[in-house]
Amino acid sequence: MSQDGFGLAGVIGMPVAHSRSPVIHNYWLKAHGIRGSYVPLAVKPERLDDALRGLVALGFRGCNVTMPHKQTAMAQLARVNETARRIGAVNTIVVEQDGTLSGFNNDGNGFLQSLRDAKADWRGDAGPILLLGAGGASRAVVVALLENGAREIRIANRTAEKAEAIAKEFGSALSTVAWDDRAAALGDVALLVNCTDRGMVGKSALEIDLSRLKPATLAADLIYTPLETPFLAEARARGCVTVNGLGLLLNQARLAFKAWFGVMPDVTPELIKAIEATF
Repeated sequence: MSQDGFGLAGVIGMPVAHSRSPVIHNYWLKAHGIRGSYVPLAVKPERLDDALRGLVALGFRGCNVTMPHKQTAMAQLARVNETARRIGAVNTIVVEQDGTLSGFNNDGNGFLQSLRDAKADWRGDAGPILLLGAGGASRAVVVALLENGAREIRIANRTAEKAEAIAKEFGSALSTVAWDDRAAALGDVALLVNCTDRGMVGKSALEIDLSRLKPATLAADLIYTPLETPFLAEARARGCVTVNGLGLLLNQARLAFKAWFGVMPDVTPELIKAIEATF
């Protein structure tokens, strides 16, 4: 912990130049009159151990962790909380008073808060959930959903083995759907989530026929560049409430900011404008 009252935090990844986290945290530091700075830290995989040790030496309060370090950073931490352990990845590191490092993963809880922000009465047990994709983001969502009462989660992934591995690991609430059957599995779902990178700037759109999608289904995408993917645009046109990935980014950031600086910040229209100005 820094002794001079100047709070340092940052995001460790490679690349990190695209990260909106500095915009978010520096906005909050200013809004709350906290002396400090949040900086992007481009760290090559082979220098990760040095970088994490350096956080303590440099007086950092902690950092966010992004690709490709979310799994590998765990081995260097004195403590990893249960949620992060179940996900198998950390996205937030806190430098404790004694100079040891604690790891957390706020991605899943940030995502669930974004659902509640869009639909205040959202519940994990409202009905079947269909996740598209079986990567690290999907794991974070699965763990958070299970911790919030979800009873039926279906996963469809292009490579069936990856979906089957997650279903096997997390138990009877999970089942798999063949990728070719993803459209047929939509009819009764309460929540549909795109956990793939399809639809992101520079990637091809998510291919899915939404003709069976009911207007009551909550449709979410973990992507926030662009703010509305073709998938969300079509779901919105069908009458669905839609949630983009910006809510996840902001809500996980709130939890990290509180851990480092002792204040739970708010997501304000001005902050949203500041982020949108970076697109």
